[in-house]
Amino acid sequence: MIIRLLSIFASFCLYTAAVAAPPLVAVDIGHTLTDSGAISARGRSEFSFNQVLGRQVADALLSRQLEVREVNFAGDIASLYARPLAAAGSDFFISIHHDSIGEAYLKPWQWEGKAQAYTDVKRGFGIFVSANNPDLATSLRCASTIGAVLRRAGFEPSPWHKRKHFPADAENGVWYYDNLVVLYRTTLPAVLFEAGVIKHRDEELELLDPERQARMADAVATGIAACLFAGRDEAAPEKSD
Repeated sequence: MIIRLLSIFASFCLYTAAVAAPPLVAVDIGHTLTDSGAISARGRSEFSFNQVLGRQVADALLSRQLEVREVNFAGDIASLYARPLAAAGSDFFISIHHDSIGEAYLKPWQWEGKAQAYTDVKRGFGIFVSANNPDLATSLRCASTIGAVLRRAGFEPSPWHKRKHFPADAENGVWYYDNLVVLYRTTLPAVLFEAGVIKHRDEELELLDPERQARMADAVATGIAACLFAGRDEAAPEKSD
């Protein structure tokens, strides 16, 4: 299935611009400047991670002939309900995040003279969908495609989410998280992407590596493009002889 989606994507890239307007993807940066999300093992805010990766995902989508609608790139949209409104009219919504872990699994340490906390039991990416999304089928298809492309690029999904979430496609790191506002209040297919665990000291450094960021953004954009172009192909009426 995933190989077929990627093949369709490659074919569509050859003539999309001449046939129809390219898909429009809303890329949302999780959290804000004032509500910056989780704090990494070395004291860096989640929002700063999200902002860097979100820009790279947007650029990678543009390089694949998709259009991008930037949502909260400046970190000034505090309302979670305002994010879906800002994305209205797009073909797909992805919210970029980085993960943490519960207090019970954290250990204390010192970094540059400051008390910090870290974990060594959780790492890897996760992709979330809501069963309450108005287009769950497309959300699931795109989530699985993104996860599969990430895995083919060498990234590993975290199995940790099975402790709290029902699997949608555990092999490709896709889980149900029904009550996420940005997923169920949209009018379009949507996923929330957790790129990795910034409380894990080794993975934090990996997530800060520009080359790795670019590879991850490339994989995410490829998965989205493959899914959306394949969806257009399946929806198109067959030509009569």
